[in-house]
Amino acid sequence: MIKNLLSAGDLDRTDAIRILDTAEELLGVASRPIKKLPTLRGRTVVNLFFEDSTRTRISFEAAAKRLSADVINFSAKGSSVSKGESLKDTALTLQAMGADAVIIRHHSSGAPHRLAQARWTKGAVINAGDGTHEHPTQALLDAFTMRRHLVGSTGSDLAGKKITIVGDVLHSRVARSNALLLHTLGAHVTLVAPPTLLPVGVDHWPVETSYDLDASLEDADAVMMLRVQAERMNASYFPSAREYSRRYGLDTARLNRLPDHAIVMHPGPMNRGMEITADVADHVRSVIVEQVTNGVAVRMAVLYLLLGGAAGETEASEEGLS
Repeated sequence: MIKNLLSAGDLDRTDAIRILDTAEELLGVASRPIKKLPTLRGRTVVNLFFEDSTRTRISFEAAAKRLSADVINFSAKGSSVSKGESLKDTALTLQAMGADAVIIRHHSSGAPHRLAQARWTKGAVINAGDGTHEHPTQALLDAFTMRRHLVGSTGSDLAGKKITIVGDVLHSRVARSNALLLHTLGAHVTLVAPPTLLPVGVDHWPVETSYDLDASLEDADAVMMLRVQAERMNASYFPSAREYSRRYGLDTARLNRLPDHAIVMHPGPMNRGMEITADVADHVRSVIVEQVTNGVAVRMAVLYLLLGGAAGETEASEEGLS
């Protein structure tokens, strides 16, 4: 098993399936009267967020606490970082406090890699989103959700499944991580977006690309709508929100073009009425809320496998997880 989780590309098929299978077993913890395991008792996990994301931070915090870890939440706003402290000094301070894992979200692409490679912390480093680069745990929870609906068995990958990812690929770290992980798991990925929202070099990704959403829905097993990240756009990438929605939004008519077994996904938060209509977001074939639930189990699995190790095997065995 890898020592850090910086990129979905770091995971081979064995590592990825091990995480998904572990998450499958851990998913049941949420339904217990006492939603805790003792695996990481005495370990300290730090949420180091230089960029706001309530959803991701809470998910990681819930995951760590369900494994009995101590959690420290660090927000750059109002901290010494806002006074000019560097990433290095912040990391060294956290290490001095005994951090066993640092979950970092940063507005600069590559910040988690820098933290891990410079060895400013002795603990595991988990990328919770860096710039427009990657978000590997989101890709893992997406793959976990797809596998539960499209395959249904542990130990399996997504070989032969056709996944369509639609929207603002240019600014999406979720799209990058999903492209890498789904390819590793054997799925065929098609990215659908206006030409202006496909990144330079996308032809080197293990995906196909298309500008035609309707044609890409006919045989899709899952369609994932990406949020239009207007806050990252410093230019006009499409004529108007209405035009974008008309060509690249998922509405009921397009939902009906999907095969009967296909599922609808979105990493959140959603722009209802733009990339997805409200009725589709709330449709029975939408698994968007389920993705959030699955996210806690997947992040528990990542923490368990990175930090549990040999010390956690006895306790894990007692809980039926080894």
